Amino acid sequence: MAPVRASSDRSDIEHAAQEKNSVAHDEFQQNSGMSADDAEFLANFPEERKKKAVRKVDYRLIPMLVLLYLMAYLDKTNIGNAKIEGLLDSLHMTGVDYNIALSVFFIPFVLAEVPSNMVLHMFKRPSLYIGGIVTCWGIAMTCNGVVHSFGGLVAVRIFLGLFEAGFLPGAILIISKWYLPNETQTRIAILYTSAASSGAFSGLLAFAIARMDGVAGLEGWRWIFILEGLATVMIGVMCFFFLVDSPTLSKWLDPEEIRFLELRQQARRVVRPNEFRDHHFDKHAFFSVLTDWKIYLLILANWSNSVPNYAMKFAMPQIIKNMGYTSANAQLLTIPPYAVGAMSAYLFSVFADKYSWRMPFLLGPQLLLIIAFSILFTKSEDIKDNIALNYFAICLACFGMYPILPGVNAWNVANTPSPTKRAISIGFLVCVGNIGGLIGSYIYMDKEAPTYPTGYGTSFGFASAGAVAVITLEVLLYSRNKKNELITEDEVRQRYSDEELDRMGEKSPLFKYAL
Repeated sequence: MAPVRASSDRSDIEHAAQEKNSVAHDEFQQNSGMSADDAEFLANFPEERKKKAVRKVDYRLIPMLVLLYLMAYLDKTNIGNAKIEGLLDSLHMTGVDYNIALSVFFIPFVLAEVPSNMVLHMFKRPSLYIGGIVTCWGIAMTCNGVVHSFGGLVAVRIFLGLFEAGFLPGAILIISKWYLPNETQTRIAILYTSAASSGAFSGLLAFAIARMDGVAGLEGWRWIFILEGLATVMIGVMCFFFLVDSPTLSKWLDPEEIRFLELRQQARRVVRPNEFRDHHFDKHAFFSVLTDWKIYLLILANWSNSVPNYAMKFAMPQIIKNMGYTSANAQLLTIPPYAVGAMSAYLFSVFADKYSWRMPFLLGPQLLLIIAFSILFTKSEDIKDNIALNYFAICLACFGMYPILPGVNAWNVANTPSPTKRAISIGFLVCVGNIGGLIGSYIYMDKEAPTYPTGYGTSFGFASAGAVAVITLEVLLYSRNKKNELITEDEVRQRYSDEELDRMGEKSPLFKYAL
């Protein structure tokens, strides 16, 4: 009888698999408007081949984006390393001048992010656009090393901000077109951890490069800019050849993998049919972003990262130096906090994707930020008597900061099914979020050292506001989902056509908000 039972079990399993594929087939065809042939192909595509195709994308796309973002963050913030190597004395600058040089970067950086993503969305080959802006900011970075006045430094940093503006929103847009919503946060986190890695790497690199002081008659801080800028130019040129564009243009994918990667996005309404080949722009999408209340709560959540993060990045070497360490040792001691930040960004994002739940994996890090800045605010007055506690708080702050940006952007992507609106909303979220960087560049003032009440207090305030925003967004989205559940799918489809539901995007009664 055992063989009969085994045969029966196999039949049950096969029947269940067929039933599951049939349900998937109907769901794909109904929800996405794809043809019966495409729906059947997607429903029956082998699981192992699905994983293999996604792994191929991981190996080809993510390392290049990580390298580019590492250089972007390095080039944007290495002025903090140059400062303690003598930048201010060489250019006869005051602390106020330094803060101005930091902040002017953010003016073009913020203003250009949305237009940049609008342009990128219309490019058939994103690698050409991204490669172009990377090469240009590498040239601008190199020029930082040859300026001889405060005015020259300001001018170069304006161009640096202009060219760097498009990279992060562009990278997130590219990721959103290749991956499903429940895969994006981990990939954004891997990208973003390169920022944490650059924090560790920049301290080590600046420590080494600064030893070139006097080579060719140049100060050590100049070599930091020159060598890192030239490296960026080289990587920008590489981008033209190695950054992947779309499944259709990828020779390293076989035809079935190309079809699968495009159809799975369409099935989940991440892209519309032929979006990888459709590069037109919807002028009404911009107004839709400006009037979307969700974006503004996400901006508040984003500021809980950007304000303390940029501020800490610029000020951390000096804060550690205030503990009594030499400039060289202060550079080296910036490495562990960023290593901790990289680890936390990845771990929180893996769990957020695994459970397809963003809120707790944003709120947790924000609470850690609140604790960290509470310690720094109350214990920095006697910093040399509380070195271990203050250094722990710096590490805790980095642990809390770095998971926030991946979570905020993944939450936005998951709740923005319209491709053009998604491109604009990514740019807008990063753009307005980076106003936090402008705020952060002013809050650590040399005259307040070593207590920095403005810096620590402001960071605490933004972390608290971000936590409130995340909780509010969760409650409102949950309420919207419950309201939509009161009407049946049949009633919705009787009232609206598929085309009308598609145009409604996340406002469709059939859309379920990601929490």
